[in-house]
Amino acid sequence: MSEAARAAEAAPARRRSLSLAVLGPAALLLLVLVSLGIGRYPVPPADVVAVLVAKLLNQTSTLDPAAQTVVWSVRLPRVFGALVVGAGLAAAGATYQGLFRNPLVSPDILGVSAGASLGAVLGIVLALPVAAIQGLAFAGGLAAVGAVYAVGLAVRRHDPVLTLVLAGVAVGALLGAGISLLKVLADPYNQLPAITFWLLGSLASVTTGDIAAILPALGLGLAPLVLLRWRVNLMSLGDEEARALGLETRRLRPVLVAGATLVTAAAVSVTGVIGWIGLIVPHVARLLVGPDFRRLLPASMLLGAGYLTAVDLLARTVAAIEVPLGILTALVGAPFFLWLLAAGKRGWA
Repeated sequence: MSEAARAAEAAPARRRSLSLAVLGPAALLLLVLVSLGIGRYPVPPADVVAVLVAKLLNQTSTLDPAAQTVVWSVRLPRVFGALVVGAGLAAAGATYQGLFRNPLVSPDILGVSAGASLGAVLGIVLALPVAAIQGLAFAGGLAAVGAVYAVGLAVRRHDPVLTLVLAGVAVGALLGAGISLLKVLADPYNQLPAITFWLLGSLASVTTGDIAAILPALGLGLAPLVLLRWRVNLMSLGDEEARALGLETRRLRPVLVAGATLVTAAAVSVTGVIGWIGLIVPHVARLLVGPDFRRLLPASMLLGAGYLTAVDLLARTVAAIEVPLGILTALVGAPFFLWLLAAGKRGWA
């Protein structure tokens, strides 16, 4: 294919990228304002803006104190959490799919979600404080991926990508058995409902302090993904092609996997397991901006932040009780993914 033909083929994706870069942040800001105003205690958009401006400028507001509390102390932390967690999970999903050259890969492919779940469930069974439960979840996610990579290093005779995937499946199954055992041993009246609710994912109890605590880990995990984003394009070609182009895949893959894992573990530690975001959102971003990871990563983060914010808004308004996020992401994500499989005519990369 000539350079002119390649440029003509990539032009629509570049135009869509530009449109998304211009319209995406505006749409996301509008969604945030809507999310801050809608709920059991509705607040008009003008009042939402007034509360935010007054708090940010440290001014005294004449608005209803209840409205100020609802917007600033109740809704803003969970909306901010939805933005951060959604962007992180989508970025991790896009990275994993590029590294493993597989459209069915999601952030929990290496057992990070199962490890975080086991850590959190153990903390709940031991009746530890919330901060300790989050810490165990974070450590469990990292430990699970460490175990998967240890197996991958021990088995050098096979394809490294396939070995990691199979090791992730095996370690995930083992950790799942541990979770089931702890659920059997847990108090069925107090601990078991808390375990079930955590495993389904929620932003209901997320505080500003929780988000602030995971921001360093999220930033540290996202840094290599952003700085090495052009190399992910080469990694998606396969190890042999990437090495032929001068890329040290054996050194680069652990760095990128560690970054994506750190992001996922940090996100899951405060919200519980929220599935489908890391699987679906990168597909949508790829359809909009193409497979170039330099555009795909920011597009995935923008769409992931908006998607989880919208799902969280739906979770707290669609029924009399709050619906866990994991249920809604599956209800929305699974049919959409099936539609993508049925209607998609383009390759995933």
